Amino acid sequence: MTTALPDSKSPRLEVVDALRGFAIMAIMLLHNLEHFDFYYSPEYLPGWMKSLDTKVWDTLFFMFSGKTYAIFALLFGFTFYIMFSNQARKGKDFRGRFLWRSFLLFIFGVINSMFYQGDILLFYAVLGVSLVVVCKWSDKAVLITAIILLLQPQEWIKLIQILNDPSFVAKDPLSWTYFGKMEGYITGNSFLALVKGNLFNGKVAVILWTYENGRILQTPALFMLGMLLGRNNLFAASEISKRFWKKVLVSAIILFALLFAVKMFIPVIFKREAVSAELIIIFSSLANFAFMFVWVSAFVLLFRKISVHRVLTRLEAFGRMSLTNYVMQSIVGSFIYYGFGLGLYKYTGATMSLLIGITLFLLQYAFCRWWMKSHTHGPLEGIWHRLTWI
Repeated sequence: MTTALPDSKSPRLEVVDALRGFAIMAIMLLHNLEHFDFYYSPEYLPGWMKSLDTKVWDTLFFMFSGKTYAIFALLFGFTFYIMFSNQARKGKDFRGRFLWRSFLLFIFGVINSMFYQGDILLFYAVLGVSLVVVCKWSDKAVLITAIILLLQPQEWIKLIQILNDPSFVAKDPLSWTYFGKMEGYITGNSFLALVKGNLFNGKVAVILWTYENGRILQTPALFMLGMLLGRNNLFAASEISKRFWKKVLVSAIILFALLFAVKMFIPVIFKREAVSAELIIIFSSLANFAFMFVWVSAFVLLFRKISVHRVLTRLEAFGRMSLTNYVMQSIVGSFIYYGFGLGLYKYTGATMSLLIGITLFLLQYAFCRWWMKSHTHGPLEGIWHRLTWI
């Protein structure tokens, strides 16, 4: 069912922009902890600092890793629906324009990958084509397709093959071979070597890792679910959507608890490493999906409470400039941590990196508030918008 969209000032879009801002903020904090994909823990740190770093790392990764990326993907599908529906009301087919828009996003992804090999824009540009395929399907057909993709069919097929081959021995993921080559260009002082390494070796590593961890199928599924949320007006402030998100919150908490518990017991129950590794990939993906909906439903419900709304709505400007913020953090972060810049990866553990991340967020947030006072789009959003409708 397709419902009419409210105008750009509606609470529905405010909550979406704020939620997107929350996701970008959390992604930024995680990227800083990871030194933008270069895992390194200084050995000279005192014992108490190493202990604190471990707690900070474990807490933030438990809360955000695999969840905020999923929120971003969900909202990508929602944004597609808005644009598709707006054009449909004018009697226009948005699909061709969306493919052109995806090509532009691919270019942004290439630029961002020059600084940060873990870029997701390239994947969104390519995997977003799935929305063109399903955008005119019924809700039921889209939902069934999304569920099938979320269940990781390729991992279940691999698991069956492993179970049928007792001689199969688990090997290190192929992505590790490429990740192992990162140090040469990330710690070096040549920016050109970094760009070359990120675009060729690093991009191969990330593509392989994305496939190995089930995100190749999970991401289009999240796009489709976001589109369905838009179709059914579930980000609008209404009693129907309020009841929906309350049900989602309770169901997601229960589902996450069950999936997380199963995941923890998998190595105990399945002694064969190859089998347990595949099951952990499957259940980790599903657990992250459930936790993502805990975040989304809680955020939407809290956003409608006046006392909390005043705080959460401040993230709206940050979310409206999500593309600019995402690329900006890659450029600044790579300079802070990589060898061609300040090389702080050698000196910062998780706690110090978190403080740097918070500082960068506050600076970017201040910039967003200032910029949006006199502009309707962020810098890169404005370019993307103009070129989309050229």
